[in-house]
Amino acid sequence: MTVTGQTLTAEQLGTVHLIGVGGVGMSGLARLLLTRGIPVTGSELRQWPALEALRALGGTIYPEHELSNLDGVDTVVYSTAIPADHLELAEARRRGLRVLHRSEALVAAMTGRRAVAVAGTHGKTTTTSMLTFLLQHAGLDPSFVIGGEIAGAAAGGAHHGTGEHFVIEADEADRSFLRYRPYAGIVTNIDADHLNTYRDLAGLTEAFGQFGRGVTGFLVTSADDPRTRALAEGWRSEGRTVHTYGLAGDADLRVDEVVSGAPGVRYRGWLDGKPVGEVTVPMPGVHLALNSAAAALVAVRLGVAVPEVVAALAEFPGVRRRFEHKGTAAGVRVYDEYAYHPTSMSAALRTLREVAGAGRLLVVFQPYRVYRTRDLQAEIAAALGLADEVVVMEVFGPGEVREPGEGGVALAAAVDLPPERKVFVPDWDSVPAEVTGRARPGDLVVTMGAPPSSLLGDELLAALGSAVGGGSRGA
Repeated sequence: MTVTGQTLTAEQLGTVHLIGVGGVGMSGLARLLLTRGIPVTGSELRQWPALEALRALGGTIYPEHELSNLDGVDTVVYSTAIPADHLELAEARRRGLRVLHRSEALVAAMTGRRAVAVAGTHGKTTTTSMLTFLLQHAGLDPSFVIGGEIAGAAAGGAHHGTGEHFVIEADEADRSFLRYRPYAGIVTNIDADHLNTYRDLAGLTEAFGQFGRGVTGFLVTSADDPRTRALAEGWRSEGRTVHTYGLAGDADLRVDEVVSGAPGVRYRGWLDGKPVGEVTVPMPGVHLALNSAAAALVAVRLGVAVPEVVAALAEFPGVRRRFEHKGTAAGVRVYDEYAYHPTSMSAALRTLREVAGAGRLLVVFQPYRVYRTRDLQAEIAAALGLADEVVVMEVFGPGEVREPGEGGVALAAAVDLPPERKVFVPDWDSVPAEVTGRARPGDLVVTMGAPPSSLLGDELLAALGSAVGGGSRGA
């Protein structure tokens, strides 16, 4: 792996300081470095759950952004969310410290390993988590950095393993996934997103094509998505090895007879024309079946036996913030779901509707990014319209400027539900009372969207537990 023309390993980074260390991506990198014995400091204003775990591993976490945080530091790592004039980032450059984007630091961490990068508009985190779990189940102990956490895993979203494989979630939002040169690559699908970076869908598709041309071993992609099918044809014409999965009849790993319900999803698989038998995943949703097929196909091509893959998928514990059951209070089930793009939202809400059964589906949605909420407002509103009631929060868009009339208030107005079944609540502290006033026993409430919304689930459970009667509004 190379960074700015020179080969680096993680150990050569010295003491590493991460700006905004609390988010899932940055905290995962911090955890990886700490478990490799690399000194890590970080600054963070928000009290993310991951911070205590980083401190327990020996990390030094500063609750403020200060110039003195850089004393004794060799390398400073930032993400795209950090503005160029951020005081710590600007000071690092003034001092002549090594400054790396998070993806560049990951490149250094992957040096000497067989990297597997999972890309695509939807399903990256779940697919990466499934693949990691399959390799772990096979005893291969991969290193990994995931934009989420495997449920029940002590390692959280990152781990320094002893095996040869290094699994990462490759983010296309800022083109950083083009820095990777993995042995194997997955492209799950291509949908309109991050058009502030790529201008249009053609530009986004071309970037995924470029990502594939950086893969040194083999590619796995969807046979169902017309854009990934076209890319697969182009990659093959260039002499690259491409394997496909999906519902399409010509997929190398074909999925059929899909049945989804509250206990999970099951399907029959056919690999290279031969029956695999029934595959079960203890999470509902057709999209989860396809994610599992992508992970399974990579694992098999990496040498894991098919029966072992099938057995592991049946035990997959799920991913935090992906259809995560937070608990039940006053007869109301509370889930958390990361989806914020309308395609992912629609798939998740249809699945949650299955689980809700006779109960109503209430969504607490925090939009993620001002540009996305503005450009895809009609589509996001249509997805939210699948719910019975909707509470819309203000947009989470670090570093973005929200014009008057944009954001949560406009989105709430666009949702096609009666006025009494939708509301805009800009004040975070007012959300629990709003939900308890609407929810009834038997209902399902899901917090959905931007990263901070994951912190709401416990607050809602506490509020519901202290409420009398479980609420009556919104009948």
